[in-house]
Amino acid sequence: MGTVGAMLKHPADVYPLIKLKMALKQAEKQIPQEPHWSFCYSMLHKVSRSFALVIQQLGTELRNAVCIFYLVLRALDTVEDDTSIAADVKVPILIAFHQHIYNRDWHFACGTKDYKVLMDQFHHVSTAFLELERGYQEAIEDITKRMGAGMAKFILKEVETVDDYDEYCHYVAGLVGLGLSKLFYASGSEDLVPDSLSNSMGLFLQKTNIIRDYLEDINEIPKSRMFWPREIWSKYVSKLEDLKYEEYSEKAVQCLNDMVTNALIHAEDCLKYMAELHDDAIFRFCAIPQIMAIGTLAFCYNNIQVFRGVVKMRRGLTARVIDRTKTMADVYGSFFDFSCMLKSKVDKNDPNAAKTLKRIEAIQNTCRNSGTLSKRFVLDFYLFPDNTPFMADDVLVFQELICTEEWAEIQSSCYGPPLHCSGNNFLSTLSNAASVLRDFTVVSEVISKLICGSLSVIYFDYCAIVNTIRYSFGYFKLDLKARILETTPCYCLQL
Repeated sequence: MGTVGAMLKHPADVYPLIKLKMALKQAEKQIPQEPHWSFCYSMLHKVSRSFALVIQQLGTELRNAVCIFYLVLRALDTVEDDTSIAADVKVPILIAFHQHIYNRDWHFACGTKDYKVLMDQFHHVSTAFLELERGYQEAIEDITKRMGAGMAKFILKEVETVDDYDEYCHYVAGLVGLGLSKLFYASGSEDLVPDSLSNSMGLFLQKTNIIRDYLEDINEIPKSRMFWPREIWSKYVSKLEDLKYEEYSEKAVQCLNDMVTNALIHAEDCLKYMAELHDDAIFRFCAIPQIMAIGTLAFCYNNIQVFRGVVKMRRGLTARVIDRTKTMADVYGSFFDFSCMLKSKVDKNDPNAAKTLKRIEAIQNTCRNSGTLSKRFVLDFYLFPDNTPFMADDVLVFQELICTEEWAEIQSSCYGPPLHCSGNNFLSTLSNAASVLRDFTVVSEVISKLICGSLSVIYFDYCAIVNTIRYSFGYFKLDLKARILETTPCYCLQL
């Protein structure tokens, strides 16, 4: 019922969800027949269905290399994560893991569920690895060796400082970015990009996961190792587990916002990396997870639910991202949209507000300077009563309007605390105000009244809002951009 309810609430999700389900079934049908390759791809579907789907876009040779690279590192991570293994046993295995991948007979009993199966039958992965071209093998071996050594280092070392945090994330994720870049280069499809950009691609994803998974990790039994740096969390609480308790809610949210702000520093490098890619399949393979990451950060930011349950993008939105991410314009558009969502949630009383806003502005400037925002694919499509479609510029200007700092100041000074409402209430209130008051300025004030509690509504329903404004005022033949600039010129960012 939950899925049906979500589809009724977000009808635009239905078609992408159907396409996603069909694509997953198609991917499962394409699993090779050879026993070792069949095991590898079946295991990939079990440990990460989303990765198994995205990887299908790659050519066969590169897809096989990336599949094995992922499973080797997943196995390495399983050894690191298993808290039942004594350090004096675990460290030598991590350090020598790059040698074990050449041994068809090696396996090691650890992990649980599907990960235990992966480790028990690791010989299938080794067999497949030995069939890869030598260039792919060398890249996988090199990254596995460096990652294993880094993991071993942090088995004996806590994450105390932000530098420690960056170093740990480099070992477990930044090196994945470097390794993928090496595989892309070995395939002949891409140039070798600077290591710093590859590193940031991994760190952005890893830090997002560390932030999102706080509650799951802190509650894990036996106790999981945590990687939130003490340098950050100790500013707010005396013990990291305090963040999950209700009496520390205010401090928990401030700490969370500090962590998100730290992650955002990598976003510009990610955009630079993706802009350098040439191959369409590799581009989509890289771009979709990055959009998911900034979207997840936007939902997590200033959200106490990170410490109460699971915060993630709904499945329908994920399906839409997968379906509609095709060009760099789509990436710039998504990063811009989610950064707007982030910006609307920044509380000026937050101790890191200025730093957060500065990093958001840097992301938005990169997106604006691309010159592609008005060309991107818009999330929803509506026809107005006279059958004229809205323009992407309408959406963009409206979005720019509601995300300005001045707009937030007006909302705060004129109306006090934001009014929270559902999407339907938002549009209903806006439509009623428009038809009763017949005054665009007043409707703008209604929007500002609702905006802080409803940006997620606006993000997914720009077109419905623009439609409502045009329908209520009979501006079907007028340029909404000109109308907004005419009525509220000081609150718009000039495009």
